[in-house]
Amino acid sequence: MESAESLETISLLELLLQGGFMMIPIILLWMGAIYIFVERILLIQNSSKTPDHFQDSIRDRVLAGDVQGARAICMQTGTPVARMIEKGISRIGHPLKNIEVSIENIGKIEIYRLEKNLSMLATISGAAPMIGFLGTVTGMIQAFISIAQEEGAVSPKLLSSGIYEAMVTTAAGLFVGILAYLGYNYLVSRVQKLIHKMETTAIDFVDLLQEPQKK
Repeated sequence: MESAESLETISLLELLLQGGFMMIPIILLWMGAIYIFVERILLIQNSSKTPDHFQDSIRDRVLAGDVQGARAICMQTGTPVARMIEKGISRIGHPLKNIEVSIENIGKIEIYRLEKNLSMLATISGAAPMIGFLGTVTGMIQAFISIAQEEGAVSPKLLSSGIYEAMVTTAAGLFVGILAYLGYNYLVSRVQKLIHKMETTAIDFVDLLQEPQKK
């Protein structure tokens, strides 16, 4: 049983190595996709760690006139939401429109940071299968050249070995492309959820600034 599994693993490794030089960019894209996904998911998770009581704490201090205390809470939290609100708090006393613009500008910067390198992951999801197809085409060309150079009848073994070696790059490219595509869509959904939270918090903060005026 163990020898059979070992033989199967060795055969798979040899099959990948027989994919040719086009396997090199596919492997590099695979490593890049893993790095981008892990780096982005860690950033998004850290950016989403806004305490549940954050808005209530800011509300209590702003209504009590403790602006510095509210800013201190934002700086301690250190998330995109907190940085947006901290900018708004620093503009208290200015016209409401200026405060909204300041919050919006910080929000754009935070969104750029969250979406950084996502386009690269999307590119990998499209480029990896295309490189795999290119490797298959070049492999098939080489296989047919070998067949043309054979004298006499062409053995089925020669034909089949050339074809399956060429198809390795397609399989590898599709594998990398599919995983990169799934990873990209997952990250986009997480970013969109965080952006929605940022927008909701900003709206609540602007409404908070108008409460004293309503009384």
